[in-house]
Amino acid sequence: MKLYTRTGDEGKTSVIGGRVGKDDARVEAYGTIDELNAFVGQAIGSLTGLIYEDLRSDLTRIQHELFDCGGDLAYLDPSGGAGWKVAEDLSNQLETLIDKYDAEAPPIRRFILPGGSEAAASLHVCRTVCRRAERRVVTLAAEHEVNPAVMRYVNRLSDFFFAAARAANAREGRDDVEYVRGANVFGNGGESKG
Repeated sequence: MKLYTRTGDEGKTSVIGGRVGKDDARVEAYGTIDELNAFVGQAIGSLTGLIYEDLRSDLTRIQHELFDCGGDLAYLDPSGGAGWKVAEDLSNQLETLIDKYDAEAPPIRRFILPGGSEAAASLHVCRTVCRRAERRVVTLAAEHEVNPAVMRYVNRLSDFFFAAARAANAREGRDDVEYVRGANVFGNGGESKG
């Protein structure tokens, strides 16, 4: 099988159930999910050593789940979701992981800038790309039916990356990079919600 098909030379691409323009909202949504998946792979590569064994495993599972998200978004006519792969329980599983990794980091007092360790910085990149993917999914959902479990999953996933980045800094004995031009906006260890 050849890697090139020439079928997209006119600016169209195949989705499940037909063809659309390569700049279609559906392609933008699942394409940004694919971009996020690539950044997750890069983050896994930055997580070296035994201290990250659990996080590497969680991120690898998330890569498979992101592939499922992209597949669900690729349906031209979802017809009630008969073929959807992403279920509500994936968001619940992410919440458990968020709580786990959040417990490893000190309470938040100020806004956190992306940075600290290399591992944390790479996870913050994942967080920001995830937020963009979420915006693309919301745009698509305003025009077409999408799996609502995908919207919830992607929203929760950005919180996961935030918690994981802070845990990575804590595991390496690094402080989070706080935004110092602001006050203590989270009181006594409140948390940010997205």
